[in-house]
Amino acid sequence: MRILVIEDDRETADYLVSGLADEGHSTTSARTGSDGLMLAEKDLFDVLLVDRMLPGMDGLRLVKTLRSSGNTTPVLFITTLGGIDDRVTGLNAGGDDYLVKPFAFAELAARVVALGRRSRAASIQARIRVGDVELDLLAHSLSRGGRQIELQPREVRLLEYLMRHAGQIVTRTMLLENVWNLHFDPHTNVVETQMSRLRCKLKTGADIDLIHTIRGSGYCFRADP
Repeated sequence: MRILVIEDDRETADYLVSGLADEGHSTTSARTGSDGLMLAEKDLFDVLLVDRMLPGMDGLRLVKTLRSSGNTTPVLFITTLGGIDDRVTGLNAGGDDYLVKPFAFAELAARVVALGRRSRAASIQARIRVGDVELDLLAHSLSRGGRQIELQPREVRLLEYLMRHAGQIVTRTMLLENVWNLHFDPHTNVVETQMSRLRCKLKTGADIDLIHTIRGSGYCFRADP
């Protein structure tokens, strides 16, 4: 995994970088909050280790800034501030885990692996690909064959449901309940209208229609004709 260590104490930083490297991880370090923020925004990391007390920009502000910009990289706070209120403050700022100094390196290594596993699972779950269509749920972006397609929020939710059930027939009732959160039939053509718009957007510039109407049953999203 790629890990960014943001720690101003040189001895602690060297200890973490060396130990994580021995565990097979690729590590980068920063000694100030501003440098750490710049690296976290510029590169892709699997986990961030962030000290609470940093010069220039403290760890809380750093993580809040990352979260406000949409960065979801898991953060493990490492700090001497071990009170319950301190832990709560750190987690509320956007931290995913909290480890109080002094700590056993084996525990830190285990927590890093757990956060990295969670990060990879979220990344896989956030991107759905069927054929030449890829939907990025974090960025709300869609591409087909490398061509970017703009979607409205409801269209994103509709396409996500169809793609997660690719190859299966989904009924109008299933769509109303899972996309519109309606557990009754509003007796409107809202499903048909949205489906038509989504189908047109996906079909533009492509030879194969991905959304198939199954007469009397519902719809099926599949890449084959």
